[in-house]
Amino acid sequence: MSKLSAVPERAIASVQELNARADRLLPEIAKGAAQRERDRQLPYEAVAQIAKAGLFTSRIPTRFGGAGGSVRDVIALLIRIASADSNVAQALRPGFGFIEGLLASQAEGAEGERERWFERYLQGAVVGNAGWEVGGANGSISARIVRDGADYRATGSKYYSTGSLYADWVSAVALDENDQPVSFILPRDRQGLELLDDFDAMGQRLTASGTTHLHGVLVKADEIRTRTVEEGQRTIVTPFLQLFLAAVEAGIARNALNDAVAFANDHARPIKHSTATRSVDDPYVELSVGDIAARAFTAEAVVLHAAQSIDRAWAGGLDPKDVDQAAVDVAQAQYIAAESALKAAERVFDVGGASTTGRAHNLDRHWRNARTVANHNPRQWKAAAVGAWQLKGTPPPTSGLF
Repeated sequence: MSKLSAVPERAIASVQELNARADRLLPEIAKGAAQRERDRQLPYEAVAQIAKAGLFTSRIPTRFGGAGGSVRDVIALLIRIASADSNVAQALRPGFGFIEGLLASQAEGAEGERERWFERYLQGAVVGNAGWEVGGANGSISARIVRDGADYRATGSKYYSTGSLYADWVSAVALDENDQPVSFILPRDRQGLELLDDFDAMGQRLTASGTTHLHGVLVKADEIRTRTVEEGQRTIVTPFLQLFLAAVEAGIARNALNDAVAFANDHARPIKHSTATRSVDDPYVELSVGDIAARAFTAEAVVLHAAQSIDRAWAGGLDPKDVDQAAVDVAQAQYIAAESALKAAERVFDVGGASTTGRAHNLDRHWRNARTVANHNPRQWKAAAVGAWQLKGTPPPTSGLF
């Protein structure tokens, strides 16, 4: 049995207990991260053990058996996971986002759905996503869902199916006969649901964000869900999902710092004309590591500050003005976190010479991962939206990206 498999299953007690479990689990996940990324070894066990340890349940209210944590609690935990392996962290995004949607839902039957799904999470379920498609306008949907007696059949193909290869359940969306979007969720082993490992980005290669085919797959009536994120409307779920990406960036910056410190201590040697006999005593190595540390510190600080803004919106009853403010704060955090992670990942190579580029170390993964996460949403739009808010009080777009 591996050390990962030895993580115990215990009742959820508190956010503190979940963090203690993370203390035991994340070092084991971090140990194999560089090799997994280099050799394209999907982290099935890491995701399963995170679910088994109950980390998904940090936001589930105590009345449902969860830890009742805040958004800040969750985001702080996600930064820690991303600092161990950013691929694993991003693969969890649909699962954590699904919980936020359940919490925010005011639809008829929402309480029953919360009871059903929170119990599944408490039992270790993992939820993946198959929502986005390629071709057509950004965000357009071509998949179809039609009636089949008392149930439905869905047909189409999805891409960016983040986390679905690791999941027990896969959420998706398709257009009905009236061209209206319909959300649904399917068990991973449903006949007609085909998941492919064909994601070929330069970074975040292990997020399992490839293709999902819906081959006339059966969708039972009770698998249809009320949509919690609609085009043209902002809910508190959208800022959370955007902040999740910023948390991954903050984790990448922290991971880059950890690798820089380890390389300087374990592998680097001073340049020939340096006065230092050890790399850790070289003033320019110290400068480089200090620069990386400052950027990691900044990324984490702004992300946690934005998380508190989302918590304030919840505390205020999700007043639209508070939700808009949270969206603005998250946009600012994304802008700075991406910039910080990219620069931190670049500066890693300043702690040593040519040996830092060795494939065995795989230090370039930090920049590739940071760049790939940053490209989810153009940073220019984030800054421009914040500028419009500051100059004219214009709320950010309701495109699902703010």
